[in-house]
Amino acid sequence: MAAAGKGNILASRLIHRAHAEPGWYLYAPTAAIVVADRGRPGSAEHLAALPGITVLDLDLPAALAMARQSSWAAAHCQHAAQPTPDRPDGAIIATTVPARWQGQPVRTLDLNP
Repeated sequence: MAAAGKGNILASRLIHRAHAEPGWYLYAPTAAIVVADRGRPGSAEHLAALPGITVLDLDLPAALAMARQSSWAAAHCQHAAQPTPDRPDGAIIATTVPARWQGQPVRTLDLNP
């Protein structure tokens, strides 16, 4: 989300694809939206308004996952990437800092050019 707000072309392409192509989904964990907005005020409203973005609520399982970690945004992202009945393979975390996720049980997509 922060990468999209800074004009990252790969993030922009993902957003466009999620809007234009059936079967493509981009999930935005609420806690990550808050952190992105703190870094770039106004980005939360912008991201939430994009038709290709699905905002993931901060439900009880997500809150419990967040309580066990120091970074709420990272914890919510990791929780959102886990397999669910709707996403049996889980989700991929798109990031410009893939090293942050090294050793974590998630798949990542490096948004660096």
